[in-house]
Amino acid sequence: MQLKGKVAIVTGGGSGIGRAIGVGLAGEGASVVVADIDSNSADAVAAELEELGSYALAATVDVSKSDQVDALVEAAVERFGRLDILINNAGRAARGFVSEMPDEAWDSVISVNLRGTFLCSRAALQHMIPQRSGRIINTASGLGIRGSPGGAVYGASKAAIINFTKSLAQEVARYGITVNAIAPGVTDTPLWRGFRSDADIVEALESGRVGAPEDFVPLVIFLCSEAGGIHCGIMVDRDIYVSRGER
Repeated sequence: MQLKGKVAIVTGGGSGIGRAIGVGLAGEGASVVVADIDSNSADAVAAELEELGSYALAATVDVSKSDQVDALVEAAVERFGRLDILINNAGRAARGFVSEMPDEAWDSVISVNLRGTFLCSRAALQHMIPQRSGRIINTASGLGIRGSPGGAVYGASKAAIINFTKSLAQEVARYGITVNAIAPGVTDTPLWRGFRSDADIVEALESGRVGAPEDFVPLVIFLCSEAGGIHCGIMVDRDIYVSRGER
C-alpha cells in the first residue's frame, strides 16, 4: 500500500495501458479518477476498481478541451480533497505519409496527445504547486525516439511529450513535484489493434515481441512512490534512461 491516501487522475483510463495503471494504483491504496472520452469505458473501469475495494470516480473528458480538463481536475479535488498523481495517458493515432496527410488527421493527434498533456499538467499544477508535492507521468512512445514511415504525426507528438517532460520536470522540481515519461514499445492495446488485421495481430503476438499493458505498472508505481521522488526518467521499450532532476 505504497500510495495509501493518495489521489490520482488517469486519462485514457478506460482501456489499455491507462486501465492497467489505474488498477495498479488502486491496488497500492490510491483513490483513482478514471478519465476517458468514452463514458462507458470510464464507468466500467471505475466500477471494477470499486469492486476491488478502492475509491474511484469515472469522468468523461476530451483532454484537448481546456474547460473539460479544468472541470476534471476540480471534480477530483472536490470528491477526494486533493490531487497527488496525474497520469497523462490519453492518446490518439493516425497513420499516413506526410505528403498525403489531411490537416484534420494531423491536428487531431497533436491536440489530444500533446495539447492534452499540456492542459492536464497545467490544471493539475494549480493544486500540486501549493501543496508542494505531486507526481506527473506522461505516456510517450518508443516511436517518439525512433520514428517510422507513415508514423510522423504520432511520433512527432510523442517526441514533443518527451521534451515537454524534461522541461516541465526542471520547472517544478523546486516544489517537490516530479515529472516522468514512459515510452512503451509495441504493446497489446485497443489503439495498437485498431491499425492491424486479425492475422497481423495473431502473428505479432506469436512473435513474443508484443508487451502487455501491465508491464509498465511496476515502474509507474515506483515513480509515484516516495522512493521515486528524485528522478526524471524516460523508459524506452524495456530500457530505462534516468537523469536526476534538479531541485
